[in-house]
Amino acid sequence: MVHMDKGGTEEDEALALFETKEARFRGAYRLFASTIVVGICLIWVYRLSHLPRSAHDQGRWAWIGLFLADVCFSLYWIFTQSARCNVVYRYPFKDRLSHRYEEKLPGVDILVCTADPKMEPPTMVINTVLSAMSYNYPPEKLSVYLSDDGGSELTFYALLEASAFSKHWIPFCKKFRVEPMSPAAYFSKHSAASNSQHDLSINIGPEWLAVKKLYEEMKNRIDSIVETGMIPKKIRDQHKGFSEWNSNATKQDHQSIVQIMIDGRDKNAVDIDGGRLPMVVYMAREKRPQWPHNFKAGALNALLRVSAKISNAPFILNLDCDMYANDADAVREALCFFMDEGKGKEIAFVQHPQNYDNITKNDIYSTSSSVANKFELPGIGGYEAALYCGTVCFHRRESLCGKVCSKDYRGEWNSTEGEKKSDKTVNELEEASKVLANCSHEKDTQWGKKMGLIYGCPVEDIVTGLTIQCRGWKSLYYNPDKKAFLGVAPATLDTALIQQKRWSEGMFQIFFSKYCPFIYGRGKIKLGAQMGYCMYLLWAPISLPALYYVIVPPLCLLRGIPLFPQVYLSLPFYSYARDICILCLKCMSKKQVRVNRFRDICAIYASPLMPLRLT
Repeated sequence: MVHMDKGGTEEDEALALFETKEARFRGAYRLFASTIVVGICLIWVYRLSHLPRSAHDQGRWAWIGLFLADVCFSLYWIFTQSARCNVVYRYPFKDRLSHRYEEKLPGVDILVCTADPKMEPPTMVINTVLSAMSYNYPPEKLSVYLSDDGGSELTFYALLEASAFSKHWIPFCKKFRVEPMSPAAYFSKHSAASNSQHDLSINIGPEWLAVKKLYEEMKNRIDSIVETGMIPKKIRDQHKGFSEWNSNATKQDHQSIVQIMIDGRDKNAVDIDGGRLPMVVYMAREKRPQWPHNFKAGALNALLRVSAKISNAPFILNLDCDMYANDADAVREALCFFMDEGKGKEIAFVQHPQNYDNITKNDIYSTSSSVANKFELPGIGGYEAALYCGTVCFHRRESLCGKVCSKDYRGEWNSTEGEKKSDKTVNELEEASKVLANCSHEKDTQWGKKMGLIYGCPVEDIVTGLTIQCRGWKSLYYNPDKKAFLGVAPATLDTALIQQKRWSEGMFQIFFSKYCPFIYGRGKIKLGAQMGYCMYLLWAPISLPALYYVIVPPLCLLRGIPLFPQVYLSLPFYSYARDICILCLKCMSKKQVRVNRFRDICAIYASPLMPLRLT
């Protein structure tokens, strides 16, 4: 069933820039879920009816604990069904967008955040920046901002090198339709021969080798300087930006720095083919020990103010430094949602899934989040209340800066406010922007409270998305067939555990704060969306009943305490079940019998002839 997200006549529906489709077999899944509800009720009835009456009965407290664990599991399962029973998918029409608005496309500011050149190598950071600069979008309407929260001159030097290399990389990407647009990812996945075979009409070989050589030379220069930890005087003298650093500057104590590396307003800022280059800006906000810096939220808020001063594009894409662009048309697809004449004006942000290019075959740390990306997040997005995940998200600047969505809001995106300010020089813009990145600028303001990202929570992105929705805005989740962004997942157990611990603790704090969706979102977002939020906010405490189930039932089994109903199996059924278990064990251990698919086991089980006899 297809619902066109644009009301009006049939002609208007045909011109919609995106459509929404319900997931297939959604009705069948709801019917299946209803049978689970019946099963849950029967479990509760059994637990209550067989509860040991006397306090002296053996296993009474274990039985009560198991009942409470069942109640917790049941309630959490209901929360998950609020999303899984409402899965919808969005489909933009970028060709319609290009046909209708090609000459009037709005500006887009891309905000990239990094914090530590040791944890986040500068070569990785500039690959993300270069990929963002290479979108299939008018370069004069693109601006890329890098927030360096570590205030490292090494990162500044890497961005300086990337700005020079972009004059070769961007025309190469557009000429040969290069994807992914990250040089490191592209050269590791493709060769000159493979590209020539893909399109016999294009001889990519000579240019491929030339651009790769330039990239390798740039990478080697950056890596060698990062290894020494010092910028040579010869390089310092080549750019005025290095004068912003002094010997007393540290990661936690330095002045604000804003440097425009490429002035996108300048028509002379062109690549080797004469094409315009996008604006590139480096920012390191001021940090002082006596001032709270609010981590990533503080960095993004400073970047919001600086970008508003320099380019003030109506739409924003925020990226982590390890999330590079994989689809050249991702910006155009996202704008289809914002610029739709029907519902576009109500949309605050469009969240993409976080995909990774270093997932192992077995995904031993479960970092791919396949179920969340394919079912849960699209389900919450079905209530037009998609979660903001902190990266790979397109925003409407007004909604992120505190504006309330009212019925008379028209959603202006092509006004003169979004144009790059051409009446000020580079030095004037840099000096004016430094003030906006100072520590004291947010004092006695609404920044971090009602404007920008919300402070006071380790997962500020979730809270920020909720507050935006409670101001009347809608948000969508978009999971395209071609992955729009690819990043780096935790590669070791300790980093994976630290990340999961920080997320689960932060989201649990939200549940007991004033931002609890059932309280803060009451009457502002749909009940299904509130339950969908709590599915993740209660991610940490649901581990307690799981832990109880892991520990207590085995101990009771050893002591002969019954906690589950007795099941009587007929001899043939028991024989089949026993033989299948033995077969599975042999497949996993000795590999004497190979079963490729689950259906093979089912076929064995359904055989009417005779049970298997395995010795």
